[in-house]
Amino acid sequence: MSDKYCIYLRKSRKDDDLHSETIEETLKRHRKTLLELAECQKLNVTKIYSEIVSGETINDRPEMQKLLRDVEQGKWRGVLVMEVERLARGDTTDQGRVAKAFKYSETLIITPNKIYDPTNEFDEEYFEFGLFMSRRELKTITRRLQEGRKRSVLEGKYVGNIAPYGYKRVKLKNEKGYSLKVLPEEANIVKMIFEWYTIGEKQADGTHKRLGVSLIAKRLNELKILPRKKGTWTASSVRNILKNPVYIGKVRWFWRKTQKKLINGELIVKRQNSEKHIITDGLHKGIIDKKTFELAKKIMKKNTTRPIRERNTIQNPLAGLIKCGICGRNMIRRPYNNYPDTLICLTTSCKNVSSSLHLVEEKIIEGIKNWISDYKLQWQIKNTSKQSTNITFNVTRKSLAKLNKEIKTLHLQQSNLDDLLEQKIYDVEKYKKRANILNKKLKKAEENYKKLQIIIKGYEKEKKRKIIVPQVEKIIETYYALPTPQAKNDLLKDVLEKVIYTKNQSGRWHTSPDDFELILYPRLPCSTRKYQNSQNKH
Repeated sequence: MSDKYCIYLRKSRKDDDLHSETIEETLKRHRKTLLELAECQKLNVTKIYSEIVSGETINDRPEMQKLLRDVEQGKWRGVLVMEVERLARGDTTDQGRVAKAFKYSETLIITPNKIYDPTNEFDEEYFEFGLFMSRRELKTITRRLQEGRKRSVLEGKYVGNIAPYGYKRVKLKNEKGYSLKVLPEEANIVKMIFEWYTIGEKQADGTHKRLGVSLIAKRLNELKILPRKKGTWTASSVRNILKNPVYIGKVRWFWRKTQKKLINGELIVKRQNSEKHIITDGLHKGIIDKKTFELAKKIMKKNTTRPIRERNTIQNPLAGLIKCGICGRNMIRRPYNNYPDTLICLTTSCKNVSSSLHLVEEKIIEGIKNWISDYKLQWQIKNTSKQSTNITFNVTRKSLAKLNKEIKTLHLQQSNLDDLLEQKIYDVEKYKKRANILNKKLKKAEENYKKLQIIIKGYEKEKKRKIIVPQVEKIIETYYALPTPQAKNDLLKDVLEKVIYTKNQSGRWHTSPDDFELILYPRLPCSTRKYQNSQNKH
């Protein structure tokens, strides 16, 4: 077992109540405490994991993920931490993962108050109880913080961590909380955006031409005006400014509600507009007047981003599949009255040229047809070289189950061995000798288990390849007979992960309107196929 130790640092919300420090200051103080503890106990600390980001779950904490991987591999004899609660304050799944990692790797948890040995029954119970209580405390603290934020909003304070474009976040004097201070340079850009949208951009002849959100984003990019976060302005970033009441001196809370859903075993977090949001007068100054804001709101209501009928139904058979080969964003369908629907990239600064949607659709089907023809030939050649695959799979699966049972038995024998030592039936020397034999058997069994898992996965991969052929053939045969774009979209997503689209030649009346490049990504490992339709290359 390793004789090395590590330190895990993470600031807790509890620290906010005790010290008015930055994250760096808190972690520095904790580092000093734990290093002094290591020196006192003569522990060989070789690594420090410093968690800078704040996250409720393990998936939100990259340093915790690294620590767990190292713990599971038996890299550390022990982990020094200020409290066991710092390791996991997430849900029971996270807590169970942490408890198992430390238990099965026999890694100690060392705090200034106590050393926890997860292989000890009483320490294990105490450790798990500590994790449970930390989760309960987290919920209480979160509830209290939410109530505090709500009270702050009602008092006109700004509770966001990042100030909107045009403002900077400032600490209020002689009281808790923050407000906003106008940044003159950015504020002028905000005023210009509202003026372009409501009145228009002034032309050479003195008239004004009103601009939509996409044209405003394009003009800002042409003027080399940088947004706060991303490198370029987009229609959505302009739209968010026009809709934000912060620019008339208001503050809002609970505007974007976080919703969590479990889809196929994976936690998906989405943010959606909430009808229960609060808007109240802020302590900060507005940048534009209420009349201009209401006019922008009225114009936006008339110019919805898409027709109502499209909100719940897909009108684009390639929706969610086509990505821009230049900027990487999703490409969308743009309908016209007297011209075929067009596939475009919404990024105003992107140089990718649009094409007729039906042409891209046709070339994707053609590319799938050519790809599956080559793929079937390769699969048939590979398949003929393997005999009795089903028999091999069944034998391998039975061997895997047998090894799994053997590993469980060896773990039980290890546990019984500890009991024999505690009951003094075995002396230390005999215990070590027997433990060494069991460890060697267990290591060999686990290595064989991993090898068989690789074989099983290989077979399952081949099985998926057999399934994909009839699925793709179904697309080729039935695609154009399907009644709705939604049905076509569902069928394409069964076999394609994504399609990359690139076109450099502009001009509606170009002699080759289908002179674009498509890269198809079928739902198979190592199966990327490049299709350049104008020259029929693969």
